[in-house]
Amino acid sequence: MPDTKQNPVFDPKLYNEDLAPVSPNKRTWRTWNYASLWISMSMCIPTYMLASSLIEGGMNWWQSVLTIFLGNLIVLIPMILNGHAGTKYGIPFPVFARASFGTAGANIPALLRAIVACGWFGIQTWIGGVSLYQILRVWIPSLPEPAITGFFPPFPEMLCFFIFLIINMLVVYFGVDSIRKLLVFKAVFLPAAAFALLFWAVYSTKGLGEILDQPSKFQSSSEFWTFFFPALTGMVGFWATLSLNIPDFTRYATSQKAQINGQMIGLPPSMAVFSFIGVVVTSATTIIYGTTIWDPVILAGKFENKILVTLAMIAIAISTLATNIAANIVSPANDFANLNPKKISFRTGGYITGIIGILICPWKLIADPSGYIFTWLVGYSSLLGPIGGIMISDYFFVRKQQLILEELYQEGKTYSYKNGFNFKAILALIFGILPNIPGFLVTIKAIPADSVPEWLTSLYHYGWFVGFFISGLVYFLLMKNKK
Repeated sequence: MPDTKQNPVFDPKLYNEDLAPVSPNKRTWRTWNYASLWISMSMCIPTYMLASSLIEGGMNWWQSVLTIFLGNLIVLIPMILNGHAGTKYGIPFPVFARASFGTAGANIPALLRAIVACGWFGIQTWIGGVSLYQILRVWIPSLPEPAITGFFPPFPEMLCFFIFLIINMLVVYFGVDSIRKLLVFKAVFLPAAAFALLFWAVYSTKGLGEILDQPSKFQSSSEFWTFFFPALTGMVGFWATLSLNIPDFTRYATSQKAQINGQMIGLPPSMAVFSFIGVVVTSATTIIYGTTIWDPVILAGKFENKILVTLAMIAIAISTLATNIAANIVSPANDFANLNPKKISFRTGGYITGIIGILICPWKLIADPSGYIFTWLVGYSSLLGPIGGIMISDYFFVRKQQLILEELYQEGKTYSYKNGFNFKAILALIFGILPNIPGFLVTIKAIPADSVPEWLTSLYHYGWFVGFFISGLVYFLLMKNKK
């Protein structure tokens, strides 16, 4: 491991303390550290909504849980593979991306990842805003239930959204150190609240039997498979961002065994358990209220005790704030700052994240299950799948897991390619994205469905898989003769 403080060959444009390789004596994360990380990240409201949206979409309980479990088993593979370089060389994602995309070209996957994080920031901010609105509804009963009938939400809901957005931006302004205490609160509160909801669902319906007997809404096997495959792609897409930047975490691992076993123990089981709770509670709402309520914030707002609802919404808002800052602001803020460190500070990068989070209209993404799964999750997985395919193809098949660590931080060397860009990687990225564009445009109704062949449109339902394998293969063929 080079001594980065003494070594003068590191280019200041490519190196700072955050991007520096972690020395072996500072790699302290063991198996249970990674298991705990994934359990904490899985226990979030979007995970609950992920499972609930499958029920709302027509699946029964076991179909929903199995789909989520399979999706997480699949995404675990690129998660472990991309994590290998982080553990071996102690490097974060932006530095690892330089090996395949170039010292300047690495900004392309970093920005694509950042834009997705901005979208998640918007979704979490909307959830927090609705929590504030539900508090108002408890004490002002004349306010209607949260509902989006037009392009924009009603003014009171939009106002609560902006209030919660401002709270997030204030945390960015004053610094994120205080958020660690909120993360501890989240780690205690969300699991407790989830099991409390599970107890309520079982108690209110006199046992699990009636809940688990709720049938699938699909009338034929063809209807099921038509929904299943894009849903599975969406489940893979849920963690597609982390499958790329997992080196940011595995760079602290004591060994490959620690990061592999920790992720295997932590990711698929915790997602399955928390999604099962979401499935049971959502199925129970159909029995109790006669309609399926897939949003836990809306559900909590239906409870009669005003104090209970108020405390629950405050707790949801605080835990959502903690998750949002840690998972959806820190990473994109650093990515934006990395574009021009002299002009874009972390604080400015956080503000950029907030603006993009608004422009993406998160209320439309989670207004219904089809928007959440088919537009958001499948859509961005079509962008990130190709990046994962290129990085894994480069590291395992082109370079045989061998990187020249010092040259990742140097201009004019191996990873600078031509003017800092590996145009073969960019070409492979384009090849992986192009097949999914027609299906995406049809899904968002930008073009009529009959304007492109049906087989081409259907490729979008497998967006992550299509992009991953096409880009990975094209990159390997372009780079296989590289010496």
